Amino acid sequence: MKIRLDRLLAESGFGTRSQVKRLIKKGHVTVNGEIVKTPGFTVDTDRDEVLVDGEPAVFEENYYIMLNKPAGYVTSTKDRALTVMELVSDIPRFEKLFPVGRLDKDAEGLLLLTTDGELAHRLTHPKWKVPKTYYVVVEGKLKEEELKPIREGMKFKDFEAMPAKVRIISSSSSSSEAEITIKEGKYHQVKRMFDRIGHPVRYLKRIRFGNLELGQLPPGEYRHLTDEELSLLRKSVSL
Repeated sequence: MKIRLDRLLAESGFGTRSQVKRLIKKGHVTVNGEIVKTPGFTVDTDRDEVLVDGEPAVFEENYYIMLNKPAGYVTSTKDRALTVMELVSDIPRFEKLFPVGRLDKDAEGLLLLTTDGELAHRLTHPKWKVPKTYYVVVEGKLKEEELKPIREGMKFKDFEAMPAKVRIISSSSSSSEAEITIKEGKYHQVKRMFDRIGHPVRYLKRIRFGNLELGQLPPGEYRHLTDEELSLLRKSVSL
């Protein structure tokens, strides 16, 4: 099979398309013993030997994993603290997996892990506006009129949040439950949005990502995406 070098590396689990392009341009990749610095270089997966710092890049079936991340795990492949990789370590080639986006350490819920760099890149790129839905518990009694800034969009120093969908599930004097759908995924975004309207987040759980639903998957457990789920996810970002 003939394929672009950057696509081969991305689909072999060496990172997103932008990450592997940097590897290539910095001279970390050889094809049949020769350093190649052109991401668009065409290789034949049946004949060419492709190495990344001496490690073979093998074109294999990609993994697409849905994990119900518990609180207390860092969304990273490496960290001094416990990472989500501990929860998928029984998967073959699990070290090639990487999280798509992030969830805060104290957050729970749906986290996608894959070896497909191109899909991961598109799912997290602002261009595609992939929706992410969270269940939140916030301090105090939420009122409909207070949600107007969230629904109209918010400006922060480092980014501008697009209008979000938000609905109140329950509300009492001490705390409220709500569901919010955003299309970005900036650092602490949901927490910052509710902080802005005076209702700090006590609990945060992602329940949907694009067409994927967490459903009844137990905390700390994972499952492979179905063919239908994957097909719809890929179509949502024009793959």
